[in-house]
Amino acid sequence: MTVTPNVSPTPEKISPANRIVLALLLASAFVVMLNETIVGVALPTIMKDLGVDPVTGQFLVTAYMLTMAVVIPLTGFLMKRFTTRQVFLGAISLFVAGTAVGAIATLLPESIQFGVLLIARILQAAGTGVMTPLLMTTIMTVVPASRRGVMMGLIGVVISVAPVLGPLVGGVIVTFLPWSALFLTILPLGIVSLVLGMRYMVNITPTAKVPVDIVSVVLSIFAFGGIIYGLASFGDRVSDAGGLPPWVPLTIGLVALVVFVLRQLRLQRTDSALIDLRIFTSSTFTWALVTMVVMNAILFGSLTLLPFYIQEGLGADPLQSGLIVMPGGLLMGIAGPFVGGLYDKIGPRPLIIPGAFITTFALTLMAILFTPNASLGTVAVLYLVLCSGLALLFSPLFTVAMAGVRPKYYTYASAGIGTAQQIAGALGTSVFMVIYAMGRGTTATPESVADGTHGALVVAAVASVAIVVFVFFVKKPALQEEPAELEPARV
Repeated sequence: MTVTPNVSPTPEKISPANRIVLALLLASAFVVMLNETIVGVALPTIMKDLGVDPVTGQFLVTAYMLTMAVVIPLTGFLMKRFTTRQVFLGAISLFVAGTAVGAIATLLPESIQFGVLLIARILQAAGTGVMTPLLMTTIMTVVPASRRGVMMGLIGVVISVAPVLGPLVGGVIVTFLPWSALFLTILPLGIVSLVLGMRYMVNITPTAKVPVDIVSVVLSIFAFGGIIYGLASFGDRVSDAGGLPPWVPLTIGLVALVVFVLRQLRLQRTDSALIDLRIFTSSTFTWALVTMVVMNAILFGSLTLLPFYIQEGLGADPLQSGLIVMPGGLLMGIAGPFVGGLYDKIGPRPLIIPGAFITTFALTLMAILFTPNASLGTVAVLYLVLCSGLALLFSPLFTVAMAGVRPKYYTYASAGIGTAQQIAGALGTSVFMVIYAMGRGTTATPESVADGTHGALVVAAVASVAIVVFVFFVKKPALQEEPAELEPARV
């Protein structure tokens, strides 16, 4: 079925139908991203209950990341081939199915519980991987160019708040309830999203019977899956526990990536690429994406590192650790729409340039002041300062990147951003944790933990200088075509 949207006669307004769809997508994205980090804190409990070792248990996180790495590059094709309604309902259905399977895992024979739980996480990740690219493409399609900053700011709420709340919510649940409650808590939220989607989700972009290049799909699996698994293995030190050496999947991934890129360059001549790399002919998109890669590496690396420093170095418990980093995530979420509104009025540079300097300043102070004797208040305040700098960067860079490409490439741009975020997150986590482990050594004393943390933060501060340089190359793109109205088609 092909859907041809009509041009909106009132380009400065968002229609009621559009508002409902955007609200539904934002809420659904928040739920799936909250779920993404909610299980990590419960891993020790799950491994103990199921009798699995750390290497095996870690696959509940690694398999999730790998599935995301495989699914996200496919979203460009999916959103071209299928209607918005079909893509959304398919993604939410997979997520709900995975959550339901996870909820009943403990009711099954013990011998298959872990395998069932692994399948549940893979199904959840398959649905989650589609959601953010779908949300970004929808905003670029239905929101007037002059108001996209505010809407992209709302994406910042989802991306920054949900992952921070996940470990805190998960910690509270496993403290007072069985770990299966992690899934039982999320399941009703997923079902509500599915029911509302069946009622209100409508089609947005036209569809076409575009072919899928199977070779590109296979190459993307090896490329992005190999890179992310290799980086995650470095960060988790899986090789030290007898697993596959990290350099093996990383090398395979890099080689596959080169072949994947060469194939896309050839296929895009006939508009049949899995990810059309002509999005990188826009310098606006490229500079914004490169800046986001460094920024996300620092964000996810710090989110992984700080709990170790707070708990091993300063003697806080997991709940205190979650409460210390939570204000930073909430600040980013609350600031998102306001920063987006400012973007619509004054453009990106008055926001991202100060944001870059604040980020570098905060990381430098963290590297200096995070000692064995630092107070928890100092950690909370400096992390808050770091998040304030990142808040000035997030939504403007998202908006600039998406608005920097032609509307026909929105789906590919959103897929490219999502894939880059996954790689950046794995890279930042790996680098931070490897440096931390080298400095910490085999004995976790307050002094050794501080040494490891200092080394990682020094690298982060140096890397953040690149953000300061890059933001001067980012500029506000010219306004693109006006948004389309939604056609209330049903499938």
